[in-house]
Amino acid sequence: MKTIGAKVVVLGSQGVGKTSLVTRYETKTFSRNTSSTIGASFSNIEIIINDTKVKMQVWDTAGQERFRSMAPMYYRGAHAALLVFDITKLQTYNDIQSWVHELSSRVGEGLMLVLVGNKCDLDQCRVVARDVAQQYAASIGAIFLETSAMDETGIEEMFEIVATEMLRKADEVDPTVHLYSSEAKSTIKLNSSATSLNDSSLPRAKNSCC
Repeated sequence: MKTIGAKVVVLGSQGVGKTSLVTRYETKTFSRNTSSTIGASFSNIEIIINDTKVKMQVWDTAGQERFRSMAPMYYRGAHAALLVFDITKLQTYNDIQSWVHELSSRVGEGLMLVLVGNKCDLDQCRVVARDVAQQYAASIGAIFLETSAMDETGIEEMFEIVATEMLRKADEVDPTVHLYSSEAKSTIKLNSSATSLNDSSLPRAKNSCC
């Protein structure tokens, strides 16, 4: 069986559920009392697609501002980034723009982006409309999906989408390679001039019902 590897970084504000998403996939469990990540934590996730094992090194980064300066050491050399926000908190969505700009300047082209709207089980408390997030994802060349660590919605799909794209890129470079190369040609580009997340098309913040 052929094996390819990829580095995946999980980015987003504190409390959006980054750790819970990874833990839910790995252990099939959910805890409401997950501790905040300090620096970053590392997980290995393996998915088999068409007789190929895709081994993903998943770096779950801290969301606190005091750890922001450490982020480059974790996303350097990454092949994919999961940009996570909380659909019930507008600021966490707005914060994604700064991550996109940072990745654009420090990583450049060739990075797969997945915009993840987490906590979709709290749809009644939603302040970020699904179509607004979809439009922003399209403007930066990202895939968009919504997830819930609590009820496991979209989590397997999220990692399978990344694994499938890593396999496609590896085969695009050389179908016989056994390790995914950072030199792989990408059709996904970061757009640093994307529409501002603070424009009038965004939903206005409101008091959360949850």
